[in-house]
Amino acid sequence: MNYVLGPLLFVVLAFSIYYKVRNQASLQEAKDLLSGALSNDNIPVIILLLTLVAINWGIEARKWHVLVKRIQPVNYFTAYKAVLSGVSLSLFVPNGIGDYAGRLVYMNEGNRLKSITLTLVGSMAQLIVTLSAGLAGLLYLKNGSWANLEQFKGLSVFLVNGIIFMIAAGSLLLLVIFFKLNWLTIMFEKIPFVHKYRFMVEYLETISRKDLTRILSLSAGRYCIFIVQYIAMLHIFSVQLGTADAIATIAVLFLVLAILPTIPVADLGMRGEAGLQLFGLLSLNKLGIIATTAGIWLINLILPAVAGSLFILGIKLFRNR
Repeated sequence: MNYVLGPLLFVVLAFSIYYKVRNQASLQEAKDLLSGALSNDNIPVIILLLTLVAINWGIEARKWHVLVKRIQPVNYFTAYKAVLSGVSLSLFVPNGIGDYAGRLVYMNEGNRLKSITLTLVGSMAQLIVTLSAGLAGLLYLKNGSWANLEQFKGLSVFLVNGIIFMIAAGSLLLLVIFFKLNWLTIMFEKIPFVHKYRFMVEYLETISRKDLTRILSLSAGRYCIFIVQYIAMLHIFSVQLGTADAIATIAVLFLVLAILPTIPVADLGMRGEAGLQLFGLLSLNKLGIIATTAGIWLINLILPAVAGSLFILGIKLFRNR
């Protein structure tokens, strides 16, 4: 089981990644533009993008490393492998469920279920940053570049303000829960039918406010990397936007993608459509927008997933007799 399942899973993942990427909508157009973008002038920018990919997932590994150390000592390289393995598995499961599965196999038996809730803390921090930045971007565009667009003149002010209010309320609620994780253990103690699962959340009480702030700061750092990557990719494909408009639009795009449940390997078409709808309001370079979205999808998800599938080769699912 230990020495067959890892390689078998690698073969399945490698074939699935190849097959599904090959059949993505708009991929051919994006490939043509990507090929044209590999000019000498863009080489430094492409090197920067690839470096940022490594830093991005390195920060995520550091977040997980800080969280799980309270139940099991894990070295940083193992944390990095766990994160990339999670990316590989999450490509085929909605809402990042595979991400948790990919990470927990690196934990000792007995600690795996406990690690799920700690991983959720890192995901919650990233979602808080995404919602908050998306809200700021939405407010900026609503009162700025979008104000005079025909597409928005017919929209109800009450509807737009209602959406903004819900996002703000959701962000605030998540932030309060994030810094009051001990409420979850109290809830598990008081509800009879979930009391037996208290062991899954009891370690949340041991996360200090300092560590929570650190996790939130690392999540903000990852978000800034995403923004820089997108701006660099827009530059490569000559999508002309003001810096403030570009940052705000990227933030709203991430907000939309965070709210809509999708399977990452199957959502290039949806990402492309969302990008076209948002960036298309301010730019006429539709092919550049599609290529930008495809390029970000390729370097941030597909390349790490390929690396993660290689790490899965060495996974031993069962460590004890």
